[in-house]
Amino acid sequence: MSRPVKKKIGVQHLRLGMYVSELDRPWIESRFLFQGFEIRTQEELDELLRLCKYVYVETDVEYKDGQVRPRQPVPVGTPDPNEFAAKRIGLEIIDKFNEHHRGAPPRYTDRASLEEELPQARALVKDTKVLVDSILEDARLGRSLDSATAKKSVGGMVESVLRNPDALIWFNELKNKDAYTSEHSMRVCVLALTFGRHLELSEDELNILGIGALLHDVGKMQVPAEIINKPGRLSAEEFELMKSHVPRGVEILDRTPGIPAAAIDVARSHHERFDGSGYATGLKGEQISLFGQIGAIVDSYDAITSDRSYHKGMSPHDALRKMYEWRRKDFHETLVEQFIQCMGIYPIGSVVEMNTGSVGVVISANRARRLRPRVALVLDPTKRPYKPPQVIDLVNESSHGHNAMLIRNVLPAGSFGINPVDYLPIAV
Repeated sequence: MSRPVKKKIGVQHLRLGMYVSELDRPWIESRFLFQGFEIRTQEELDELLRLCKYVYVETDVEYKDGQVRPRQPVPVGTPDPNEFAAKRIGLEIIDKFNEHHRGAPPRYTDRASLEEELPQARALVKDTKVLVDSILEDARLGRSLDSATAKKSVGGMVESVLRNPDALIWFNELKNKDAYTSEHSMRVCVLALTFGRHLELSEDELNILGIGALLHDVGKMQVPAEIINKPGRLSAEEFELMKSHVPRGVEILDRTPGIPAAAIDVARSHHERFDGSGYATGLKGEQISLFGQIGAIVDSYDAITSDRSYHKGMSPHDALRKMYEWRRKDFHETLVEQFIQCMGIYPIGSVVEMNTGSVGVVISANRARRLRPRVALVLDPTKRPYKPPQVIDLVNESSHGHNAMLIRNVLPAGSFGINPVDYLPIAV
């Protein structure tokens, strides 16, 4: 096999079909999901022209049999799978990702539009909130939990996520910090199911993951509320009491009939960290199960994007960047990168500025073309309100060439006084 030739060129000389192996900046600062890729679309070419001054390109690899094959892209930052001895978190999942990079079709595709799924999602959210409040009260009083109803509720959410996950993700934006524990439980369930769908877990696996995520914080009902909601820093004694919610929750779920062991593992491991610095038992690396690591990732994401008595929530975009910084330390690198891909380059609810100067809110994802979500334009280029907001699908902009409307950057949460929930595509 001959070695590929690497050449530095200005982005103005790029053409479709060229293989880009390096940028003039770190890959994570770009919106590309793969480190090294063949330019296949005008969208990718335009993004390189916008982002970089120069790149490195490589010729195709020529094999001894005379066949010429393009190099295979790899996910940005993906480590050698052996680096973390990842057997317990599911090397077969990483194999699935590699298979998809070779062109295999995804296991799940959307079966409903966002607008079609929103009414069902709204009913599920309403019923699940009532259920979670009841379950948490039972946990507080030491009564048996209604696992059968919880399983039924999770089953409905699994079906909704498989039809179109964006609907329940939108309702996750409706946050009431005064009901944090109950709403957090439901949001973590939605996030876990959405991530599990992305990881192509089976429907049975999604139901088990979902019930564990929904009930992962039941142990908090046996921790004094003044500690859970304390606005200042916890003392060492208070923090030890806070940490006790994990074994307390595991104990409650262990004695609840019908809760699978894999579901209980979400409660057991959602505060464990990949480098062993978490609690309650300091598990490390491959000692943490797949469901435990999923629980840790989605629990952390919801916590840092939510307003609490002691901190202001980050924007979804900023939270994903922060979690990427925590890879290898807090989370398995491949899993957290896949979570970022699952949530999207521009997560639903992000406030974004367009290349025209208009400002909008991302209202739905495009799982095939992640740089082109649907956006509700809120402010025009002079920053005056659109009345009513204008919904634009950036996929349809791809035919406009260099005049296409694109997202230029993501703005901090609260920019221009915009509350993304105000642009939910259906009345709530």
